[in-house]
Amino acid sequence: MDTRYPAEVEQFRAEVRAVLAEELPPDWPGTGALGDAAAVREFVTGWRRTLHRRGLLGVAWPVEHGGRGLTTLHQVVLVEELTRAGVPFGVQPQDSTGFKMLGNTLLRYGTEAQKATILPGLLSGEQIWCQGFSEPNAGSDLAAAGTRARLVDGEWHIDGQKIWTSGAHRSTGIFVLARTEPEAAKHRGLSFLLVPLDQPGVEVRPIRHMTGGEDFCEVFFTDARCPADAIVGKPGDGWKVASTLLTYERGEEAATNPILFAAELDRLVELARRRGVADEPSVRRRLAYFRSRVEVMRFLGYRILSDVLAGGELGAASSVSKLYWSEYHREVTQLALDIEGLDGLVLVGKGPSRPLRTDDPGADPESTTSWWEVSLNARAGTVYAGTSEVQRNILAERVLGLPREPAV
Repeated sequence: MDTRYPAEVEQFRAEVRAVLAEELPPDWPGTGALGDAAAVREFVTGWRRTLHRRGLLGVAWPVEHGGRGLTTLHQVVLVEELTRAGVPFGVQPQDSTGFKMLGNTLLRYGTEAQKATILPGLLSGEQIWCQGFSEPNAGSDLAAAGTRARLVDGEWHIDGQKIWTSGAHRSTGIFVLARTEPEAAKHRGLSFLLVPLDQPGVEVRPIRHMTGGEDFCEVFFTDARCPADAIVGKPGDGWKVASTLLTYERGEEAATNPILFAAELDRLVELARRRGVADEPSVRRRLAYFRSRVEVMRFLGYRILSDVLAGGELGAASSVSKLYWSEYHREVTQLALDIEGLDGLVLVGKGPSRPLRTDDPGADPESTTSWWEVSLNARAGTVYAGTSEVQRNILAERVLGLPREPAV
């Protein structure tokens, strides 16, 4: 594990900070302090244009594809500084999905035609992509995906269903893990397809969740089509491509999650002060415990990031990280509800403007609406991207060498 940043990366950090100082008001509190969701949407739309204009989108992409030819570590530092400043990387969560996941995957496995068609649209914001992996019967076990794709007369014909697809109702395309070789072993019969959403064979149904928002969707494919060359890698390479894509996602998150959680913990400390309980031993003990856990999370992030930058596989470290932050977040938001007490039953103040793990930086510490919605999302965090039970099984089998769970 290396916690040091090379000199050229620190120089880039200084550049990013200079841009933030020039483009943001001197007393900028973070997007959480803006008014309603419309005000946040207006700001982040303009902010994305600012990032594009200042050359801070796709910095690790090759110059010939609109990037700056920098390294993954430069990209991580960029997201670190944006997170600390309380500004988003993109307009929608899928904007980050496009850059962090699909864009980097295409640079590794995509054809030149795919790069030329999709990468410029990701930079400009004209193309917004979502992830089509999970299914009703293939959530934690993605390799059991049952969505089928058949190659007929130069087109892939797709039938099946995806679920828990973030932002599909705001996207232009979906990358789909589909079974193209039904007779092959489940990990070897999958392919990674690029499917346009605006076509008769695709139906998108938003899912209303506990907070009242509609950020996730079901996506139904009924003889949906995409060209034969809209496949990333070869037929049967889908599992390999998808695994690489998830590596891009989790490597960056490991470095930025602790920053978000530290800012949220500061907000929780301020809530305790305003409620007059900051000096109570039981509250102080829990706050100190959570502060130590955020520090552990930070060094775990450095370890994972070091492995990714060295070209290694995430392996079990990814499961440790997912289990650690999701269980932490469930517990820390419960403390917020405990501090609010009965007052928390009356929802007052602004809630999160977007589906985030934490509220936007700068959010009001005393907004009961914010803490309530974040606490609900925190409980969902122990389920999505691999349940806590699945992560524990992975660690038990692959790290501790315990017997595999009996197959049912």
